[in-house]
Parts: sequence; structure tokens; C-alpha cells
Amino acid sequence: MEVSMISHTSPYSNTETFWITTGMFPQEFILSFANLIKISTVKIHCYNVHSLSIEKSVARDPVDFEPLTNSELEHSEEQLQMEEFTDGISATHLRFVIKSGFDHFVSVHKVTVEGTEEST
Repeated sequence: MEVSMISHTSPYSNTETFWITTGMFPQEFILSFANLIKISTVKIHCYNVHSLSIEKSVARDPVDFEPLTNSELEHSEEQLQMEEFTDGISATHLRFVIKSGFDHFVSVHKVTVEGTEEST
């Protein structure tokens, strides 16, 4: 099987569009891949996010998540926050958990995952 570079951008790939929380925390969303991916970089563009954790799962279904990273983001007025993680991990699913925000409502504008498909 040939392994190629994969760059997956969420449906929220245009920073002019976004997903907004309902005002209560925690909030979460899951990105799932068709196969196991060796991830090199995860980038998230968001607004008003204070505490964020990312968890990974290598299971076929989105279960059995393990902590990957916890971050406290800096507040930025009138511009998007950008957080980048480079860890070289393998995952089939990534769960993003927004634990708290700087306001009642936060938004996620873009999530990009880069890596290669692992051969089975």
C-alpha cells in the first residue's frame, strides 16, 4: 500500500464561517478519519476559547479516548486564536473539548489535520 500525505480540513475550513457554542461548557466535537492516520500537525483557529483539550482514539468507533494535550489559550481581542500541536501521534478519531471560554459563547473557525495514512 502506498502511503501518501493527507491534509484534512474540517467542514469549517473557511475562517469566515464557524461553529459557535451554545453558551455552556464543556462543548466538544469529534473529527473521524476513514483509516488510522499518523498525525504530524493539528491546527485550530478559534475565538474566545480559554481552555481546550484534545483527545485521540485508535479504535474503529469513536470510543476509548486518551488525553493528547491540554492548553490554556491567550485571550485575543478582535482576532482569531491559533493553536498548533505537533506530536507525531496515531489516531482514527480526534475529540476537541472546549472546557471554558473567555465569554459565554466561543467559536471554532478552522481545524486542519496533517499526516499520513498508516499501512495495515
